[in-house]
Amino acid sequence: MYGYLIPIKHVPVGSYLPVTRPPRRAFAWITGGPLAPDLNGVVVFTDVPGGVEVYVKVNGLPPYQPGTETRDPIGPHGFHIHENGTCEVGRPDDPFQSAGEHWNPTNQPHGNHAGDFPVLFSNNGYAAMSFFTNRFRVADIIGKAVIIHQNPDDYRTQPAGDAGKRLACGVIQPLEEGAFDF
Repeated sequence: MYGYLIPIKHVPVGSYLPVTRPPRRAFAWITGGPLAPDLNGVVVFTDVPGGVEVYVKVNGLPPYQPGTETRDPIGPHGFHIHENGTCEVGRPDDPFQSAGEHWNPTNQPHGNHAGDFPVLFSNNGYAAMSFFTNRFRVADIIGKAVIIHQNPDDYRTQPAGDAGKRLACGVIQPLEEGAFDF
């Protein structure tokens, strides 16, 4: 490399192809539906070496209610990426079905879906959490939905972990650099 000249071929300006970089960050505004209208917050996804850091901050989660013989507990709350980027409410008693099932690009059994996340614990309605996943990159999830469920995910019941009704939804969108610096 030292002392050698490497010829560079000239390429006319008009022949360059546009180069687009995949998004490094994404976000979803979380909005509650008819079963939890006060639930709101944000999820931020950031590419980091080896995977993605996920940060979630929400308010308005229902308080924990223990389960009984005939009723599942309310909370901790299942938290997932779902396959369709739509948050259409649809039926008020069973909202956000338009978001589809858990995002599972590698056809894994439940508990090992790329979209399976840790549960959210309500602390007087508030939850904040950050975690790392190596199951995807930010570019893979643009246009998918994030769902918060009424019940905890058991990570084994097929196909969706018995996480119960869908309380809130947000569509994952690219995030401009410099926004949401936490």
